[in-house]
Amino acid sequence: MRTSHVRRHAVAVAVTAVSLALLTACGGGNDEAAGKSEGGSPAAAEPAAKALSAAELEKLALAEGEVDGNKVTKAGPEEEVADGEVVADKAECKPLADAVAGVPLGDAKATVKRKVVAEPKEPEETDLADLADMTDEEMEKALGSALDMTATLVSVSSYDGKGAEEAVAGLRTAAGACAEGFTMTMGTEKSKVVKVEETKVSGGQEATAWVLVSEQEGEKVPHNVVLVRQGANLASFSSFNLGAVASGEDFPLPTAVIDAQAAKLG
Repeated sequence: MRTSHVRRHAVAVAVTAVSLALLTACGGGNDEAAGKSEGGSPAAAEPAAKALSAAELEKLALAEGEVDGNKVTKAGPEEEVADGEVVADKAECKPLADAVAGVPLGDAKATVKRKVVAEPKEPEETDLADLADMTDEEMEKALGSALDMTATLVSVSSYDGKGAEEAVAGLRTAAGACAEGFTMTMGTEKSKVVKVEETKVSGGQEATAWVLVSEQEGEKVPHNVVLVRQGANLASFSSFNLGAVASGEDFPLPTAVIDAQAAKLG
């Protein structure tokens, strides 16, 4: 349970410490005729898609300066989570846990990652005397405003054949099966997801998104997961917002990040 002491202390340090830390860390026709060539023989089957290499994916992934108001960097070792480090108490929920952690979905042949952090808004100067006079509601609002920054882990993966489509279908199935929640463990950290709800998103040939709400020490923490597929390539977005962590309220999808990455996929 939050206390007034925690709120006041958090607001006092949020602007000067947390914001700085984030910045530095961060056709119709005859079917029979259609199947024939001019010589009357069956048309050649379309070759199966072949996955791109990691080097090729680097050219498709976001770069610094391509998303206004956001800092883009290559993901570091702290963002690299191995498949075996992520566990779900229900096997059918494992794809959701992987998506949250940024683990490549399905049978990805290559993956590159980016960390995208929204640049903090210019904070308003707050006198300590003003903090003392704030109500709990005002303090909550001030804290949420100071921490209103969304961080997104973007994973761009490539697949052979229909692997990308299968990865999207697999996550949809998991979301449906786990709508009422599950428990995921990443390393030594355990999180109880209490709700999985689909939300609207657009982009690429196929796009889908969910809001996951977890409970930590009695507080609700929202998290967004988005997939955008273009051909055999798939971009996965895992986002959280510090202000939403403080307030427990949902936050908007990082549409500028999603749109910019979808555009680079083609």
